[in-house]
Amino acid sequence: MKRIFILPCLLLIAGCNAAPEGADSSQKPTVAADADSLRFEDAKTDAAPFAEPPILRAQVLLDRLGFSPGVIDGKEGQSYVAALRGFQEARGLAVNGRLDAATEQALQQGRTAPATRMVVIPAGFAKGPFVPAFPKDAAEQARLPALGYRNLTEALAERFHTTPETLVALNSPATLVGAGRPFRVPNIPDVDVPKTGEDPRGWNGTLERLGVAPDQLAAAKIVVDKAEGVLKVYDEGEKLVAQFPATMGSRRDPLPIGTWKIQGVSRNPDFHYNPKLFWDVSNDKDAVMLKPGPNSPVGVVWIDLNKPHYGIHGTSEPHTIGRAESHGCVRLTNWDAARVAQMVKPGTPAIFRN
Repeated sequence: MKRIFILPCLLLIAGCNAAPEGADSSQKPTVAADADSLRFEDAKTDAAPFAEPPILRAQVLLDRLGFSPGVIDGKEGQSYVAALRGFQEARGLAVNGRLDAATEQALQQGRTAPATRMVVIPAGFAKGPFVPAFPKDAAEQARLPALGYRNLTEALAERFHTTPETLVALNSPATLVGAGRPFRVPNIPDVDVPKTGEDPRGWNGTLERLGVAPDQLAAAKIVVDKAEGVLKVYDEGEKLVAQFPATMGSRRDPLPIGTWKIQGVSRNPDFHYNPKLFWDVSNDKDAVMLKPGPNSPVGVVWIDLNKPHYGIHGTSEPHTIGRAESHGCVRLTNWDAARVAQMVKPGTPAIFRN
C-alpha cells in the first residue's frame, strides 16, 4: 500500500475509557462463547424492561437509515438536529430539525424495533488485542504493532456507535464487561461481511467490528457543507441519500472550498506523521510511521483528494466530531468514515462549500 503523506487533522488521543470498576464478581457469563466469534447474539436475561428515551430511539433509527447523528447518546445536540434535518430533506418532510409526528412515522417505516438490545459479548470481539497504556507521544505510538483500542469498553462503544459513558448509563458502573456476559447496547445490528477474496489489511474484520455493511449506496457526488457541519451523499438523480456529521477546518487551516475529486481510498492505512506539517507541533520532533488501527490519527480510513495533503478520514475521538477543529481536512467518526469509504470511488466529485 502506498504510504500516506498528508496534512492530518488534530492529533487528539482520547482519554482512557476504562471498564467499570466495583463490579459484582458473582456475575457469570451466560453462554459458552466461540473463540473467534464477532457476532452479538441476544442475551437471555430476566433484566427489567428498559425505558427507551425518544431521542435515543430516533438516533438509532437515523443511524441505521444512513443519516448519522454521530455518537448515539440520547442527547439533543447539534449533530442529532442536523441528522433530523437531512433525513427530513431526503424524505420530502418539513425541514425543522424536530422529531415531529411525521418524522417519527417516516423513521419507523412501518416497523417497530427497540432502541437497545441485551446482547452477549462474543469471545472473538472480547479478546482484542488491546493497548491499555496507549501513549500520547507519536514516537511511542510508532513502536506499537497496531494502534488498537485501549480496552473492551472502547471497542464496544465504536461497534455500537456510542460512547463508553453511554454504555455505562445503559447498564451500570457495576456491570462486568467480558466474553459471554450480557450487556445492553444501542440496537446497531450485526452485518454480513464477505470472507472471500484477498484482504491483506483486514478490512472485512474492521467493517464487522464497526457494524458497517460492505454494500452501501453508490455516491454520484459528495458535498461537504461547512455551514451545516455535515458531509452529504447524493445519488445519480441528485437525491440526498446519506449524511454524516463532520469536523472540517479551522481559522488557522480553513476548509479548502472548491470542487475536488476523490483519488483513492486507503483502508486501515499506515500514517506518516510529519511534525513539519503541523503549525502547533515542534519541528524538533521526528517524523514517524504509525501502524494502522482505530486509534490512528486518521482512524480506519483515508479518502484521498486531488488537493495535496487533504482528505476525508476517521478519528480516534468520535465524541469530538462537529465540536473540535481540524487542520483543514474532513474528519468523521470511524463508523461513518468506513461507510463513506464503501460509497465512493476514484473520480467521485467532492464539493467543499461554505
